[in-house]
Amino acid sequence: MHLKPLVAITVLLGLNASFCASLPVRRATLCNGHVELCSRSYSNVTFIGAHDSFAFSRDPLELARDQEVNVPTQLRLGVRLLQAQAHVHDGKLHFCHTSCILFDGGTVVNYLSHVKKFLHANPNEVLTLLFTNPEGQSVQDVWKPAFDVAGITPFTYVPPTVPMTASQWPTLGEMIDSGRRVVVFLDAGADTSVVNFILPEFEMIWETPFSVTDPTFPCSVNRISGPLSTEDHTYLINHSLNKDILGTGIIVSDPLDASTTNGIPS
Repeated sequence: MHLKPLVAITVLLGLNASFCASLPVRRATLCNGHVELCSRSYSNVTFIGAHDSFAFSRDPLELARDQEVNVPTQLRLGVRLLQAQAHVHDGKLHFCHTSCILFDGGTVVNYLSHVKKFLHANPNEVLTLLFTNPEGQSVQDVWKPAFDVAGITPFTYVPPTVPMTASQWPTLGEMIDSGRRVVVFLDAGADTSVVNFILPEFEMIWETPFSVTDPTFPCSVNRISGPLSTEDHTYLINHSLNKDILGTGIIVSDPLDASTTNGIPS
C-alpha cells in the first residue's frame, strides 16, 4: 500500500520546489462512510464496538461466546471498535477471555491479519483496537511483535503527546490522509516511551461499569486514571448485557436478549 507514495517521493525530490508546491494534496472526502465525519474529530465520533470480538460461535452451548459472527463480518456490519482480552497460550499471545480453556480465539497475529485485510480493502475507515492485558505482558517483547508481524504497525496512530485531551484529537479526515488510522489502546502495561503507538486506555478513556447484569445500563464513571479530568477523557459505554448464573457470580453473556440490548430503544 505504501510503495507507490515512497517511489513518488523519491522521484519528486529531484524536481524544483515550485512544481512540488503545485501538486495536489490528497484529501479524504468520505470518512467511515460519511462526508461530514471527515471534519469531525476522532473524540467527537461515536463508534460501535464489539465486546470480546474474537469470541464468536453459533453454538448455543458455547456459553463463553459473546459474538455469533467473525471479525471480518463484524467489520462489514459497521463495527469500528474491536475489543479483546489476551493471554499467553502455548508460548504465543492468544485472544481468550479469562482462560484459553474456556474459549480460545486463536493467536493475536492471526486476528490482526484479518484487520489488515479490512484496512487494505477500506482505505477511508478509522478503526480502534482496545485490548486487555490481564497478565501484564510486555508491550515491547510480546505485543509490538504481533502488530509488526501482522503488518498493522504502519497503520497505527501515534499522538504528539500522551495523554491526549478530548479536544486534541485529529479529525478522521486528517487520520485517513496520513495513513495512520488505527488507534490502539491497552488497559494495562502500556508505555509509550517504549512502544509509541500502544496507548494507555484509562489515561484517555473512562468506562461505565462492565459485566453489566442491569438492563437499565447505569451510565456512571467506573474506570479512569491519569492526570486528566473526566471531562478531558473520551468515554466508552459498556452496553453488553450479561446473566449471573443462578446467583453464583459466574457471568455469561445474554444472547437471548441481544436483539433488545442492541436495539435502537435500548
